Amino acid sequence: MNAIECIKTRRSIRKFEDRAVEPEVIADIVDVAAFAPSWKNSQTTRYIAVLDQDLKDRLAKECMMGFEYNIGTASGAPAMMVITTVNGRSGYERDGSATTSKGTHWQSFDAGIATQTFVLAAHEAGLSTVIMGIFDEEKVKEVVSVPEGQSVSALVALGYAADESQAPKRKCADDLLTVK
Repeated sequence: MNAIECIKTRRSIRKFEDRAVEPEVIADIVDVAAFAPSWKNSQTTRYIAVLDQDLKDRLAKECMMGFEYNIGTASGAPAMMVITTVNGRSGYERDGSATTSKGTHWQSFDAGIATQTFVLAAHEAGLSTVIMGIFDEEKVKEVVSVPEGQSVSALVALGYAADESQAPKRKCADDLLTVK
């Protein structure tokens, strides 16, 4: 599939087949995601693959802040990816001083680019995803033992789609683009 087709056909999927995602497949996807651009090539995004059902159930029950869609998705996904970012590097100089007026926001930008690259690579590999942003970061850190000095940027459910999903209506360039 070409890049435009990949972008246009990827969907957010919340129901998955009861079929495992092999760690080797996830590693291949992460290898592709590593090509995402980042601040001064800092490559601060990290990936924790949660395959253990008990851990996925704990993420669902303890970390989703009561949000039912995420609770069901997290417990039902064959894999949950915890996307983290190494703090204090993206948007900063080696001495720790901020290079950009965005401060810590730049690490979120880099994590977003890396996460989108991850989900597109997963789609190319025949897997489906949904990016989740409603979670209790401190509880996620505790449940999956996120290394010190990292922030949780997003959670991504990963697996083989149980059914096909249609794309929601998209705005056109006339609505999105300003040319001056």
